[in-house]
Amino acid sequence: MDGIGTSIAIGALKAFAFVCDILTFPIYVLLQRPWKVREMSKRVKAQPIVKDSRSVIYRSVDEPSRTHVEMVREKVNTLADMMQYVSDKYANKKCLGTRQIRGEEDEVQSNGRVFKKYIMGDYIWQTYAEVNELATNFGKGIRELGNRPRENIAIFAETRSEWMIAAQGLFKQSIPVVTLYATLGDDAIAHGINETEVTTVITSYELMPKFKTILARTPSVKTLIYMEDQLKSLNMSEYTSDVAIVKFSDVLEKGATSNIPNMFPLPSDTAIIMYTSGSTGVPKGVILLHSNLIETMKAFVDSTVIYPDDILIGFLPLAHVFELLVECVCLVSGISIGYSSALTMIDSSSKIKRGTKGDASVLHPTCMTSVPLILDRISKGIQEKVSKGSFLTKTLFKFAYDYKVNWVKRGYSTPILDKVVFSKIKNILGGKVRLILSGGAPLSPDTHEQINTCLSLSVIQGYGLTETTSCATVMDAYDRTVGRVGATTTVCDIMLVNWEEGNYRVTDKPYPRGEIVVGGGNVSVGYYKLASKTKEEFFELDGKRWFKTGDICEIHDDGVVKIIDRKKDLVKLQAGEYVSLGKVEAELKTCSLVDNICVYGDSSKQYCVALVVPNQQMLIELIVKKGFQETQFEELCASHEIEKVVLQELQEHGKKCKLEKFEIPAAIKLCTEVWSPDMGLVTAAFKLRRKDIQERYQHEINRMYAS
Repeated sequence: MDGIGTSIAIGALKAFAFVCDILTFPIYVLLQRPWKVREMSKRVKAQPIVKDSRSVIYRSVDEPSRTHVEMVREKVNTLADMMQYVSDKYANKKCLGTRQIRGEEDEVQSNGRVFKKYIMGDYIWQTYAEVNELATNFGKGIRELGNRPRENIAIFAETRSEWMIAAQGLFKQSIPVVTLYATLGDDAIAHGINETEVTTVITSYELMPKFKTILARTPSVKTLIYMEDQLKSLNMSEYTSDVAIVKFSDVLEKGATSNIPNMFPLPSDTAIIMYTSGSTGVPKGVILLHSNLIETMKAFVDSTVIYPDDILIGFLPLAHVFELLVECVCLVSGISIGYSSALTMIDSSSKIKRGTKGDASVLHPTCMTSVPLILDRISKGIQEKVSKGSFLTKTLFKFAYDYKVNWVKRGYSTPILDKVVFSKIKNILGGKVRLILSGGAPLSPDTHEQINTCLSLSVIQGYGLTETTSCATVMDAYDRTVGRVGATTTVCDIMLVNWEEGNYRVTDKPYPRGEIVVGGGNVSVGYYKLASKTKEEFFELDGKRWFKTGDICEIHDDGVVKIIDRKKDLVKLQAGEYVSLGKVEAELKTCSLVDNICVYGDSSKQYCVALVVPNQQMLIELIVKKGFQETQFEELCASHEIEKVVLQELQEHGKKCKLEKFEIPAAIKLCTEVWSPDMGLVTAAFKLRRKDIQERYQHEINRMYAS
């Protein structure tokens, strides 16, 4: 279709939409009551309760939900109490589901390569009563193996039903759970195991090979319990005979015949020692009590609209406090959880046989958790698919998108448009997802809006840290804005404190700004075996425990928080990895090409970038060696080709320094200026003034990310 024909078609569509709007407007007004939607979206969610020129404390205006009140009434004070409570209340309801893998076969790709693909069956479900019995048996089985209450046990495994069953079983015996990410490097794994002095590690068939090398560095480990694979058996002969290797199912069998009673914990007992991703150097273990976890559960049930027939698809790491608490909220609400992974989630996943269905298409979940990285990938996938269409298709999509965004902002929904235009996109996740809970890092406003619009659902952002048991703020279910992380929850307060160095003050206009300090029963007692670090980051005030987050925010008139900066030189990237900028800079400065360097990380992006002041002589020697023509220093620094050469050298140097892939900058800008105190870019002691450097080079930073 030529340009004139397309214009005529679009004009006709707009005219048709206009006529439909006029005819249907009264019906939509009566049925959807948009003024109520707008009123709920704009309502005040939190208010200041204490205020002076240096700080202000905000508290939620919301009342506890019915589930929150019931938890208090039924004395659900620990996770062991919670499991017993839900097994009684929802005994015969589906609880945890695992998809059956019937076999594996070769599939020839269009390029001739052969990949292994799963032959998948249906979901196999365990009821709440069955899960409680399995957890009880596992806990007793652990005791039969010689493990005692209040002695740490580590879980190092991917997210699956056995992970949750094992954790609940350990809680029933007052055994603290040490959680380790399945993606941690060997150094971090060994550190977590050695520091917590665990003698037993619960892992999976897939991760067992790691212990061929790790066991030599973890002398305290005497027992490995592994969750079996559905298809393959473990070759025991490949492992040292000094360590007992036990099947998960064997532990369950031992517990089923055991007379050892449950030893339920107290609220003040340690439930979890949760290790961070460790990208700041040695990972820290955060001590979370049962009371901390229960407080966050109460906050989440207050802020999240849950229906009895909801189904959660679980795939984020359970070693992350956010996923663990969301799944516990599902349990306390009687919601079914079906487990999945990135390899099998959607029809196009890498292990799904062509022409068969991924987990989402079989499970039809209504809720899921996510991190911004995954949502960005979905967003980019939508954009890529639209961009490959014809000019007419792209124009029609843009019209539908803009039309929906416009009406949603006014408080309306667009059911016909959702069905006609956006239903195909929604079907990627099974067709029924209505709610995505996003955490782990800030979500960009553009992605937030696009996911809401194209998938016809609500993305609810939250903000929290491991130290605050994943709880600080959660978006209100009726809030239709993007780019904000919600107001403080019902179980904690937020104190905004001046950060003079960054020129953020609670007296700023139009909104108060400052460092976020979280106080409440959700705040951890501190770091494991790190008393000085605990004293530095935590404090007691007015009978409440507080944690200094180092994050900078502004709080709007409705009490909603917007994260705008970070106090420390620690940044969390889009996928949730922490990068210690100072650590990376210290390593890269040892490269002969570098005179000075400032690494920058945008938490809405997947990678870091860097501003590099190169050593002039070494740069010239490098470009001559690489076959480039020698020219003026300023011209060399302005050349994108030279930037690529220097970047490659830096990346190789970073690997030699054993930096993680996500820590090494993916783009650089060569700066001709030598940073000096006179320029205001470094202190008198030549420490970087990050904020000033960022402001000076913001255009170059934007260019690096755009490229």
